[in-house]
Amino acid sequence: MSAIDWVHGLMDTLGAPGAGVAIALENLFPPIPSEAILPLAGFAASAGRMSLLAVLLWTTAGSVVGALALYGVGALLGRDRTVALAARLPLLKVSDVERTEAWFLRHGTKAVFFGRMIPVFRSLVSIPAGVERMPLPVFLALTTLGSALWNTAFVLAGHALGANWAQVTDVVSAYSKVVLGAAALAVAAFVALRLLRRPSSTEASEPS
Repeated sequence: MSAIDWVHGLMDTLGAPGAGVAIALENLFPPIPSEAILPLAGFAASAGRMSLLAVLLWTTAGSVVGALALYGVGALLGRDRTVALAARLPLLKVSDVERTEAWFLRHGTKAVFFGRMIPVFRSLVSIPAGVERMPLPVFLALTTLGSALWNTAFVLAGHALGANWAQVTDVVSAYSKVVLGAAALAVAAFVALRLLRRPSSTEASEPS
């Protein structure tokens, strides 16, 4: 059974709460893409199988719950143990965690809000937020708002396309490649600037 078939069955069984559960799991296991779950939920709403408003509310709640779980992982384990854990997980790349961390350190609160609209980063940005102990009310507010915007866009797209909801994933695939490429360049520039600004050992040893 494919991941999409599993999500389809979950929504058939639980309705809109099933979409919320799927999105919460998507935060923890990024290979289950929200770009497929959300349009599918929108299609289900257009077919009258569930309320559109309920889908929007439950998927946003699922996003927040999943993000909180990863925030807790970062806060409890710290950076080194979190990276070590990521290295053991077959579906997670350490490089993705490190790029997300660098992006968070550079952008702070903006990274949490806008990160909810960037594939891969949208799940992982909760980890450095937890490691750095971002104030929980701020984290919750930014996560809820950013997730609501992302979820609404994809649910409504699926609702409008109906049986052709899968077309959304084709558009997002191109979007993902562009955004991830830009993010990789931005992180590389950030690391390069940090290295250039770091004083050399000779300069550090010179008396003031």
